[in-house]
Amino acid sequence: MLRQYELVERVKEYDPDADEALLNRAYVYTVQKHGSQKRASGDPYFSHPVEVAGLMTDLKLDQETIITALLHDTVEDTLATIEDIEKNFGPDVARLVDGVTKLSKIEQMPENERAAENLRKFLLAMSEDLRVLLVKLADRLHNMRTLHFIKKPEKRRRIARETMDIYAPLAQRVGMYEYMREMQLLAFEQLEPEAYATITGRLEQIRSQAGGQVDEIALKIKQALAESDIRVEVKGREKHPYSIWKKMAERHVNFEQVTDIMAFRVLTDSIEDCYRALGVLHSNWQMVPGRFKDYISTPKANGYRSLHTTLIYAGSMRVEVQIRTHEMHRLNEFGLAAHWAYKQGGKSPDGQVGWLRDLIEIIDASQDAEELLEHTKLAIYQDRIFAFTPKGALFQLPKGATPIDFAFAVHTDLGAHAVGAKINGRHMPLRTPLNNGDVVEVIKGANTEPQLSWLGFVVTGKARAAIRRAVRQKERQEVTAIGQMLFDDICERLPTKIGKKAISAALERLELDDERELMFAMGSAKLTDRAVMEALVPGSTADLPEPPRQEKTISIKGLTPGMGYKLADCCHPVPGDRIVGLRHHGQGVEVHTIDCLELAQQADADWLDLSWGERSQGAVGRLRIVLYNRPGTLADMAGIFAKNHANVMNLEMSERDGPFHTYDVDLEVQDLAHLTRIISAIRASDAVAEAERI
Repeated sequence: MLRQYELVERVKEYDPDADEALLNRAYVYTVQKHGSQKRASGDPYFSHPVEVAGLMTDLKLDQETIITALLHDTVEDTLATIEDIEKNFGPDVARLVDGVTKLSKIEQMPENERAAENLRKFLLAMSEDLRVLLVKLADRLHNMRTLHFIKKPEKRRRIARETMDIYAPLAQRVGMYEYMREMQLLAFEQLEPEAYATITGRLEQIRSQAGGQVDEIALKIKQALAESDIRVEVKGREKHPYSIWKKMAERHVNFEQVTDIMAFRVLTDSIEDCYRALGVLHSNWQMVPGRFKDYISTPKANGYRSLHTTLIYAGSMRVEVQIRTHEMHRLNEFGLAAHWAYKQGGKSPDGQVGWLRDLIEIIDASQDAEELLEHTKLAIYQDRIFAFTPKGALFQLPKGATPIDFAFAVHTDLGAHAVGAKINGRHMPLRTPLNNGDVVEVIKGANTEPQLSWLGFVVTGKARAAIRRAVRQKERQEVTAIGQMLFDDICERLPTKIGKKAISAALERLELDDERELMFAMGSAKLTDRAVMEALVPGSTADLPEPPRQEKTISIKGLTPGMGYKLADCCHPVPGDRIVGLRHHGQGVEVHTIDCLELAQQADADWLDLSWGERSQGAVGRLRIVLYNRPGTLADMAGIFAKNHANVMNLEMSERDGPFHTYDVDLEVQDLAHLTRIISAIRASDAVAEAERI
């Protein structure tokens, strides 16, 4: 742990004008306030904010940020208040501390709602001052470094999942790749311990067999560039286990089929030398087609700049090479923080954080905790493409984005009234995926509105949130009209005429604000006829028979109460999947996953926006698993299922191909997370060549 004088000396090294007395006061304040509190590791609690402040000094951030890091837990975990912070350290520090502080004192909220409210407050504070984000990322990184001291495995996994879903992508989006990689690695170890152990074991094995191969390749690259009079620094490394596991999952391959396990960075003195170095490498080694990317001429959304290429070394080995200047490397590793030296005076670097505006719109459009978390993940965790308006304005979108996503990125009103699109001058369907460099012209209609079917192909959180909001408004109007009809029917059945006075009294008894809220509650079956009749005329339901009770197993939101449905056999949706309903005339609703291939063939069906109920648990997922044809592999697979508490409903061999046997397996699982853990464990097994969900 950093001592008081060491922390102050670190700040004074890069900022001689820093207020030494104020820094000392903040250090003493956090020690006194946290007092005898202990962390799970047994260390004094104040060691955590001191270490977070140390991480901030590594980034050479201003003294306000250092003081915020020291104080960031005092309001949440001690008797200190924001008013105390403002009185002792000024309004700017108080504002920053308030932004970092979580809403942990809202004890009555369910876990997912509390997480969403924490995220909502954090994003709003971050949009006003990005130093809030920098402190929060450092706070999360240090917590992940000490996560193994927490005894409860479910708590460790929850924190790790939140880190993987929210904080690592945020670090990536502001270009702090060092933070992102370490967070992902530490979270991966908790979330997928079997896969982590398997991959790290394989890397150790390769390391012992290959010896100094990384150093050897780095030296060859440096020598080739030196012969062309290009002065460079070459750094080689193995990719970390999470990166390798992600490639295995995305490409549906096992460890041996991941070819580019080694990566090298070539650091030059100038941009011209970057392109010269690229030419030398491509003339000395064959490049892999389709693997070259120029992020220097077209930087990523987070400001990342580099040349990427993959070379074939020694006949068959693929090695990834990144070429950049020393200055680019500094900015790439620490991103936004590298721009935010203490002299910046709290100004946000231009062009780095435009995506934050989208996040704020998503906050406004999201109806509940589940939507906010889903849309935020969509907005921060996807690779980007670049598309242009006809006038040349540039917009960055996720891969797979469509003209509808583009329209909402330009302006919410344009997206809401889109009726068609031209891509590079040609009329194209609204579901067409955009490519890098496309020029997109959105055709606007006068009396159009967002369609529910758009949710089947849009990919941006902003578009999904806006579409859902528009659809909800329309549905609310329809449900309210149904409620009005039900209310009129009730009034006819009652023995007395219902006037304004009776309705006002009923609203008070039902704790509703106005008549529209009453009609909506009736139309959405939140209120029964009996409850409304009793509220309007007390005692009027005494002679009515009690309605029969019904029990439900799987709950699906978005269906009219009593409507029949079935889970589709083509995609086997399980709780946790994003789902949509298809309704044909005269039939029940068929529930599909949002990416089911069958949806493209169902243009004549009505689409329903569905989601799983809170207590939904238990469904059948189908896997296709390719096993090596050798004794014991089937038993290994069955053992993995048993270890992960999955019940095999059906097992069928679908293909026999020499050294491989392919099985289709129906598994009874709790939810998507359960199924994903099983797939990860299966892929990490030596008995399995391939595994994928059908």
